[in-house]
Amino acid sequence: MKKALISGITGQDGSYLAELLLQQGYEVHGLVRRAALEDPRHRLSRLTDILDRVHLHAASLESFPSLNVVIGRVQPDEFYHLAAQSFVSYSFDDAFSTFHSNIDGTHYVLESIRLSAPECRVYFAGSSEMFGNAREVPQTENTPLHPRSPYGISKVTGFHLARNYREAYGMFVASGILFNHESPRRGFEFVTRKITSHVARIRHGLINQLPLGNLEARRDWGYAGDFVKAIWLMLQQDKPEDYVIATGETHSVQDFCRLAFEHVGLNYEDYVTVKPEFYRPAEVHLLQGDATRARTELGWEPTVSFEELVRMMVEHDLSLIGAS
Repeated sequence: MKKALISGITGQDGSYLAELLLQQGYEVHGLVRRAALEDPRHRLSRLTDILDRVHLHAASLESFPSLNVVIGRVQPDEFYHLAAQSFVSYSFDDAFSTFHSNIDGTHYVLESIRLSAPECRVYFAGSSEMFGNAREVPQTENTPLHPRSPYGISKVTGFHLARNYREAYGMFVASGILFNHESPRRGFEFVTRKITSHVARIRHGLINQLPLGNLEARRDWGYAGDFVKAIWLMLQQDKPEDYVIATGETHSVQDFCRLAFEHVGLNYEDYVTVKPEFYRPAEVHLLQGDATRARTELGWEPTVSFEELVRMMVEHDLSLIGAS
């Protein structure tokens, strides 16, 4: 039985990936902060249905010794490095902690595996934010990187660290350059979940306004459950490579709002207000991925459309209010 170790197992992607790996017959382990083990009802909520089938280990990305001990003890066949400070807006407020967590944490993971489990296959979670002010549309694995946020910069550095460990030490390290992927498990701080949760509350008469920033920003939005399949497939290949994972379609924040409000019979223009404080200091206006390589080499295809994704998220948030 293969053993997989996931950093960020409590997050959106980590929880979907853990479910997929269990379906594939893996023994699944996860790295969590000790606080999560002390407050499982809130901090492990995405894992509720599988909590009795995964093995959780207390460790911190900011502590090389704690990572090294867990990796040495588990001896995973595959390590999925998903954990990061991933909220772009927050990275502008506290770049130092973003760099420390995302850059040092990635370095600690790679070095721990090199020392304690060198045959382990490693996945590094890159991001479309690495492209930032991209020179070409759509973006491929060969598009030059021009990040426009501390988060994007930290992911570019982690991407180069991953490639260096692959080239310098012969380790199996693959990186996924994932474009925006959402689900009902998305954190409330992200714009998509902010929209759908506000729509649900507006529909129930609890609030009457949705404040947002740049409505014209366009993103390539897919379903997280689809994207973790691509992540897993990357580590099943004969050699490590880097892959763009995207739907190839773009939609604006305004499009997302319109569909979300239409789903509950409302007009978004009656409720959405634009607030300058929600604009980024350096905007990324358009990201669109070309996943041809993933489709060809991995046999991967997205299965959930943009419209289905929006409806799925709105329905989930409506159900949360109905159950409260």
